Amino acid sequence: MNTENHEPQTPSWSIADAEKTYRVKRWGNGYFEVGDSGDLMVTPRYDQPDLKINMREVIDEMQQDGIQFPAVIRFHDILRSQVEQLNKTFRHVIEEAKYEGHYQGVYPVKVNQMREVIEEIVSAGKRFNYGLEAGSKPELVAALAYNTNKNALTILNGYKDEEYLRLALLGIQIGRKVIVVIEKYSELLLLIKLSKQLNVEPMIGFRAKMMVKGRGKWESSSGERAKFGLSLSEMLNAKKLLEEENLLHTVTLLHFHIGSQLTDIRAIKEAVQEASLIYCSLYQMGIPLKYVDVGGGLAVDYDGTQSTNDSSCNYGLAEYVADIVYGFKQSCDLQSVPHPNLVSESGRSITAHHSCVVTKVIGEIMPGGNSYPTRKTTGEHIIVTNMRDYHKDLNQNNFQETYNDISQLKEQAEQAFKLSVLTIEEMAKVESLYWKTLHAVNDFVQQQEFISDELKEIEEKLSSQYLANFSVFQSAADSWAIDQVLPIVPISRLDERPSKRCTFVDITCDSDGKIDQFIGDEHNANFVPMHPLKKNEDYFIGIFLTGAYQDVMGDMHNLFGRLNEVHVVSYDDDPKDFYIEEVVRGTSVESVLSTMQYTPAILAQTLKKEIDKEVARGKINPRQGVQLIDFYESCLAGYTYLKV
Repeated sequence: MNTENHEPQTPSWSIADAEKTYRVKRWGNGYFEVGDSGDLMVTPRYDQPDLKINMREVIDEMQQDGIQFPAVIRFHDILRSQVEQLNKTFRHVIEEAKYEGHYQGVYPVKVNQMREVIEEIVSAGKRFNYGLEAGSKPELVAALAYNTNKNALTILNGYKDEEYLRLALLGIQIGRKVIVVIEKYSELLLLIKLSKQLNVEPMIGFRAKMMVKGRGKWESSSGERAKFGLSLSEMLNAKKLLEEENLLHTVTLLHFHIGSQLTDIRAIKEAVQEASLIYCSLYQMGIPLKYVDVGGGLAVDYDGTQSTNDSSCNYGLAEYVADIVYGFKQSCDLQSVPHPNLVSESGRSITAHHSCVVTKVIGEIMPGGNSYPTRKTTGEHIIVTNMRDYHKDLNQNNFQETYNDISQLKEQAEQAFKLSVLTIEEMAKVESLYWKTLHAVNDFVQQQEFISDELKEIEEKLSSQYLANFSVFQSAADSWAIDQVLPIVPISRLDERPSKRCTFVDITCDSDGKIDQFIGDEHNANFVPMHPLKKNEDYFIGIFLTGAYQDVMGDMHNLFGRLNEVHVVSYDDDPKDFYIEEVVRGTSVESVLSTMQYTPAILAQTLKKEIDKEVARGKINPRQGVQLIDFYESCLAGYTYLKV
């Protein structure tokens, strides 16, 4: 592998430089940092700052245990920490503001439905009466089984049919606080009918279709054209209907949601102002509301810029909570209305940090490929000679001019080749000389204090593509689908200068299987600094903040399936401060094929017949035939990703 480094070296590189480059502390939320050893460190407990886990040691242990990569590494202590911090922050601000209601949040199952995640969140939230939110029938089935705390809420969103509503009433029958949020008026009619049939009083919530809009990628999901919610007139009609049915007392919650990943705190302030006015008005009209659910939207600062970029936010948890608590307090006090109990559905912020994808870089695709011999030959075309001369005559006084000239000359060469004026060997020489000269020009560019926009393009042209053993569609779906920036950081060698500028391509056969948007200074960058690959040395990278949505949104593209997964738990008495609690094996080849309606046994039997035919014809000897069948069957049982 060619790991030639064309960039001039500066005398030193520090851990502070690594932090500035990858912004680990800024997106890490206190859980991740660059260690003095140059390895990435994890502090999974906010209340135990001295307990640190070296991610390289986690990977070493996984390799010793024969766990193949790519793999998901899940830090369950981070999940617990996030649940605790959210609840404690609300409690602190409520106490500070002398707010008369309490906080009783729910975790939205859709953000990450993995059983292990739900179990950990329910366990961590038990002492806070922290509940679950379900948005579909399958999620409700899971929530009824796992949200066993009878003091916690189970809030039901999404469109509902008769079976969904029957399940909700079943939950009430077994003593759960199951609140059915009415998304459209017809749901209320069906709920009333079923509650009478089953003789079960429902707990009802109204979802308000807000006038205010959110900020960020999901802005269009809010406002008057929102998919869910009741208009003001529909809520008043619902009130009248429930009065007629003697069920107005069952309306206990007002819900609103203006979008996921709210980047601007102003959107939250505006939504709280509008929702608090609706709450006060409905309460004064005789609707006995006890709860206000502010929905989701608490953002994650994926790029560490603390801005209103789509992958960031300009506020923190404390400001978010304060704006909600003080906003409702002010409106309620002005209207002489009781303070409602507050609910939030902050799934992204709870889960994003706890999970990451770790994979190995298995190759480099260099711009220009491998160099072709460029020695001068008799009778070569003048274009080749000129390109060689530009390379030979390059110096610090003419690098800008040289860049302009070789760019034009390369275009001329391409046209000449298409017209059969240049031979394929001559075109190969032109390409090799062009890339050599471009690297040399870049050496001079890096020494300049000011760089023109034109010369800035050189870095992107010279960036390598690192081939990583994973599927973007499975493990970083938002990166592909909505250009979500996810932090990508080397696990080790962070005490070394990263001299390669890289994008990443995955092992799928799809040209979209790439990541080419990264954390930048102000805007997204088109490449990320990485280290040159070393022969016979593994180079691992981590794709971070994948715990929200990315864990569960992957598809079956190329039939790669789910990754191997390890659950890491901090343990202060262990020499490494951690142990691997559980290993969840990823999808096997036969499993993904079965999902797509193949029968692995029939596949193996069919191939065996074909091999037996060749054995009978004498094309394959019997021993070799048995070995081929065994190999095919071992592939069926094996991991879908590359063994590297």
